[in-house]
Amino acid sequence: MKRLAVYCGSSLGASEAYKLGAIQLGIELAKRNITLVYGGSSNGLMGTVADTVLSHGGQVIGVIPSVLVEREISHKGLTELYTVDSMHERKAKMAELADGFIVLPGGTGTLEEFFEVFTWGQIGLHQKPCGLLNIEHYYEPLISLFDHMIEQKFLQEKFRSMILVEENPDALIDHFHHYIAPSVKSYD
Repeated sequence: MKRLAVYCGSSLGASEAYKLGAIQLGIELAKRNITLVYGGSSNGLMGTVADTVLSHGGQVIGVIPSVLVEREISHKGLTELYTVDSMHERKAKMAELADGFIVLPGGTGTLEEFFEVFTWGQIGLHQKPCGLLNIEHYYEPLISLFDHMIEQKFLQEKFRSMILVEENPDALIDHFHHYIAPSVKSYD
């Protein structure tokens, strides 16, 4: 693991624990010499994780669409910042640069990014790990939904193993190092 993409909120959320989790993740990435790839914003959990990696001597690559640069929310102190034309290009560039994907608490945009890379993994477009950093059990409703999808035969059980879930960034990254992707989705 040389580079990990992190998807997370552009706000800090309702609990101080979310910010502390972003800080812990940033420290762990810098300590392990893993480059952060993220959405390029200076706001919220996004800015927190980036600032933490940088302040602990790590490298940070941001990928931001020009419409957000124009709103003056791009981070000015990154190791590298790609400006792209669209959200689609942002997601594709982040996926290209990353060896895996970590999801911190966030809203619909965070979930949309996660579901895209998760779906890409199911159909074999990549074999990279996807992990939920389940700070204060934020993702418990989503995990329950995955279990319901399996019960209702809309998600093959083998793909549940693609979603690595931990409350601690150290444990989550350790799981990434041992990840083995399941076989590509079958349609029977």
